[in-house]
Amino acid sequence: MKKIFSCCVLVLAFAGINSVVFAQTETANGVEIEKDLELARRNLRSEKKKLIAMNVTLTDAEATKFWPVYDQYVEEMRKHNDEFYALIKDYAAHQKTLTDDQATSMIKRWADIQLAQVQTRQKYIPIFEKVIPGRKVALFMQIDRRLYALMDLQVASEIPLMIQ
Repeated sequence: MKKIFSCCVLVLAFAGINSVVFAQTETANGVEIEKDLELARRNLRSEKKKLIAMNVTLTDAEATKFWPVYDQYVEEMRKHNDEFYALIKDYAAHQKTLTDDQATSMIKRWADIQLAQVQTRQKYIPIFEKVIPGRKVALFMQIDRRLYALMDLQVASEIPLMIQ
């Protein structure tokens, strides 16, 4: 439990980076936003792997099999996150001028991205089960989902609400 608490504290600390990033969306140009987003994402990806390693105890044999699968999983999730951050940048750039149709399109794209993330998680459960025991897969998925939930919460809290 102590490790998971540490995990949450570290993620929240790195989530503070996002506060700076999204606070700048109305005044910064697209290049600055993209640069800040990439830096924040790189830091979060790096810390996420460390947090998982701290919380999911793997034998040497398990680790040898787990981490390559984890890297494949992360690469697929990164593609979904790239789409999500592209959507955020699009929203930030056009939030004051969005038409009803554009707003509807964006929210549908967001829902599609979430669905794709869930499908990727489902796809990888049996793949992870082939390399580590089910309880460790469940623990990994719990931690992974919590980390994504914390990041989602931070991002959501920083994005300005739609202007009516």
